Amino acid sequence: MEENAVLDKLGLFGLTRQEATIYLCLYRNGELTGYEVAKYTGISRSNVYSGLSGLADKGAAYLVEGNASKYVAVPIERFCENKIRSLNDEKQYLIKNVPAMKEKEVGYITITGSRNIRDKMIEMLNEAEKRVYFSASLAIIEELKEEFLKVLNKKIKLVFITDGRPEDEVIYRDAVFYIGGDRGNNIRMIIDSEYALTGEITGKRDDTCLYTGQENFIRVFKEALRNEMKLIELTEGEIKNE
Repeated sequence: MEENAVLDKLGLFGLTRQEATIYLCLYRNGELTGYEVAKYTGISRSNVYSGLSGLADKGAAYLVEGNASKYVAVPIERFCENKIRSLNDEKQYLIKNVPAMKEKEVGYITITGSRNIRDKMIEMLNEAEKRVYFSASLAIIEELKEEFLKVLNKKIKLVFITDGRPEDEVIYRDAVFYIGGDRGNNIRMIIDSEYALTGEITGKRDDTCLYTGQENFIRVFKEALRNEMKLIELTEGEIKNE
């Protein structure tokens, strides 16, 4: 187990670094007193008791009544599911109560970080209604396989410009493929001829993409993709379903 990675992930579920460390200690060792947790972790007893109280408040640990107060970790799957359910309830409240955004034409927005870029791609795919053009390496396409299957299930035209054939036969059968040279880490995406995303994704925090709904940019961007598809047609590249 890569402990630092696990601690980071627990942080995404609302635990401080110290609380996450105490949680892992409980998870490994079962029921423990605050004294025992301090002994195992090296955290001061005062901070341990504060952390145990925090874990109990956040639904990550239970207090076991007895002669000596002991704590036990809530199973990780149950803790995560409870947290997600709680967040979803809060999401519904916010959707109903936050004032509506003023609609305006999307300008040029810079999206930084691979996680944020991936979230934006998924958001765009979910909002697509007519067609999606997606230029990227096969590896990136495979990472988003489930999202692309949802697009196809909605009978939306899906066109790929990529560098290999996917393993999923449904995607290969129902989507249009232009298979040419190596795509590297570059991604280019247009949905419904209205919104575009372009940039690079490597899995790092400093990855950057540009998102826009500017009509002039979309027109030039579409023409660039068309030229790329024509080039594949004129070379040894493979075309599937066009």
